Amino acid sequence: MVWYIALLILFGLLFLVAELVLLPGVSVCGVLSLACYAGAIYLAFTHLGTTAGIVVIVIIALLSLLTIIFSLRAKTWQRFSLKQNLENTSMPSPEQELKVGDRGTTLSRLAPMGKVQIEGRTYEAKSVDCFIDQQSPIEVVGFENFSVIVKKIN
Repeated sequence: MVWYIALLILFGLLFLVAELVLLPGVSVCGVLSLACYAGAIYLAFTHLGTTAGIVVIVIIALLSLLTIIFSLRAKTWQRFSLKQNLENTSMPSPEQELKVGDRGTTLSRLAPMGKVQIEGRTYEAKSVDCFIDQQSPIEVVGFENFSVIVKKIN
């Protein structure tokens, strides 16, 4: 019987850690943790007596407190966290490939956003003017995030 009580307490602690760290706010693991604790306390009181039941309650309270403190410390989970810095992007910035003054044509109507083709490559572009029709000549005047700022060439 003591084995079952210890197993229920262990599962209760595991569910408590899952609730605190892995699934915060979901409450499913919190409810399962409380159910395991309640089962352990019930078994202790019914099969081992009042003194054993009170001892199990104290053990659960202390172990839960230690688990909460240990789980919420920042250093505990740093061992499992990613420490590698990502320096690459999924696509190069237009600023690395183009320069102000480069010329191209619009592939779609810029109203004010659309697609342009410059030096054989397609870019997302934003018009300085309100609208630029499709297949109009454009010139690069700047960059904003991953967009190219263009103006129509007259």
